[in-house]
Amino acid sequence: MRGRGAAAIAAATALNLPFGTLYAFSVFLKPMEALLGVGRAQMSFVFGLATITLTAGMNLAPALYHALSPGVLALGCGIVSAAGLILAATAGSFTQFALGYGVLFGLGAGVGFILVQQAVNQTVGAKSGLANGYVVGLYPLGAMIGAPAFGWAIEAFGMRATLAGLGVTVLVSCAIAAAFLHLAAIAMHDASAPATSDEDPQWRVFMQLATVFFLAAAAGLMVMSQAAGIVQAYGGQTLIAVGATTIITGAVGAARIGGGWLVDRFAVPVVAVGAHLFSLLGTIILSVWPSPIVAVPALSMIGIGYGIMSGLTAAAIARYWHRNAFGRVAGRLYVAWCAAAISLPVLAGWLYDLTQGYRTAVLIAAAVNILGVWVASRLPRP
Repeated sequence: MRGRGAAAIAAATALNLPFGTLYAFSVFLKPMEALLGVGRAQMSFVFGLATITLTAGMNLAPALYHALSPGVLALGCGIVSAAGLILAATAGSFTQFALGYGVLFGLGAGVGFILVQQAVNQTVGAKSGLANGYVVGLYPLGAMIGAPAFGWAIEAFGMRATLAGLGVTVLVSCAIAAAFLHLAAIAMHDASAPATSDEDPQWRVFMQLATVFFLAAAAGLMVMSQAAGIVQAYGGQTLIAVGATTIITGAVGAARIGGGWLVDRFAVPVVAVGAHLFSLLGTIILSVWPSPIVAVPALSMIGIGYGIMSGLTAAAIARYWHRNAFGRVAGRLYVAWCAAAISLPVLAGWLYDLTQGYRTAVLIAAAVNILGVWVASRLPRP
């Protein structure tokens, strides 16, 4: 079990890191806007579309990993997403870019994300909260690596070459993940468990957890998808804005790991309330002292609160449901994440086009976190 668990975590690392560059999307904003002649709201739409297809892939994944071997499925994810990135790299229109990045890249990422989460939960027993926090933390950590790499590559080689290079990286990484999953011969379903182990939906718990997750993600994804743009709107230079993206995504990645670790030690509602309060404090600080120096730590606080909730959500699934149901429940819960991604982030982009600022969006995020504290306090203790 220990060897297979290590293989599953290695596969998750190889697969999720390059897909996590989705969270570095804000680095692409100005170059793609100039290249395609589009506005911030349209680019926000592409990010929102990518999260929709990502979520669709997550919900498609359980049917696929029951029909195909994990290795074959991981490789298939790489092929689909790499094709999408090549399509985006050669885009001559907004529609082609949206299809390549927003549809194909997101779809492969979503299937792969749930695939490796299910593999990890079938093989890791003790400290599953920490393991789940690590797996979901790989997305922002991938963005932390990707943001400066993209900034350098765009300056050195251009936007199109950068997207094509990402496509090659995704394909190679998925092939490595496929090799780990194949060699470890990981079963995606525990046949020794009762037949009803993955059938109880627990809808009340599900809806409460989904709501708390949605509220944290709405504020957090606004920051992650537009971090560079927000810092620039508060007066920060391009170098500071790109650096802020790296700092914020790294903080979110660490917070996701920390959120899972905290669930191993404290009750789910306690951690959830604390996460929303921390994000709320960040919105208050940025609203009271709006400046580029304050923007980076304040936005990091909003992102950290979301990161803790993200790690908590993955860990809480393992607390409330049997591991056979993990992929199915996780896919459904990430519908809330998808809804969050096309709510406040898109609204923030529209408000920016309208006002050339993010002050109103930050105030909305504060209200969202206040509601999150109230809902989180009513989560049951598993």
